Amino acid sequence: MVGQQVSSIAIVTGGSSGIGKAISIKLAEEGITVIIADIAFPDHTHENIHFRLCNVTLGDEVDSFYQWVLENVGVPDILILNAGRGIHEKLTEGDPEKWFYIFNLNVMGALRLIRRFVPKMVERESGKVIFISSVSEGNSYTYGGIYSASKAALENVAETLRLETSPHINVSIIAAGITETDFFNNQISGHSKNPIEEIGMSSLSSEDIADDVLYTISKKGEASINKIVTRPVGQTF
Repeated sequence: MVGQQVSSIAIVTGGSSGIGKAISIKLAEEGITVIIADIAFPDHTHENIHFRLCNVTLGDEVDSFYQWVLENVGVPDILILNAGRGIHEKLTEGDPEKWFYIFNLNVMGALRLIRRFVPKMVERESGKVIFISSVSEGNSYTYGGIYSASKAALENVAETLRLETSPHINVSIIAAGITETDFFNNQISGHSKNPIEEIGMSSLSSEDIADDVLYTISKKGEASINKIVTRPVGQTF
């Protein structure tokens, strides 16, 4: 077994950087054993954080990750579906192969983890699943159609999962506004040198979203937080 058994075990996809990194650190500091699934090694360490190389767009890698977690850690209490990337392309000019990749990562990646881990959580009759989404899900904007559509699909998956696993699994969505991370620079199309400055609005920190995650998983009893929308005060959409 990895480390010592603690009160909770959490999986964080895309936990090596950005919002996922902040979530991983926040939970680890609360005594939760965190297993990061990512394609990049994290640059942060904590005695409660463990890493496994896993590309969630590949079914075989998700299957191997699942087997390792069950054999070395156990059934997770918390599943945080954070892995994702952006794209900034016009629908009449963009590359459909890149669009496919975005959906494969942002939506199918989450579904692969759900299909593997949630049945065990339902069998145990307890667990929390948190989807990291975006305010762009309900706000169409030019060049953002593919990314927005992927987040809209993800939130539909979340609500369906809530209905299908009730009353055993607590399902939540956290929709983030503009956040100061490398998200914009890591888009597969539409790179920008100073994206936050170009948008011209204030921004959140990754820790702001990590705080939302901690608040969500801290709810007790019958209370269930289905969705949190967090924007910087200066954001207009």
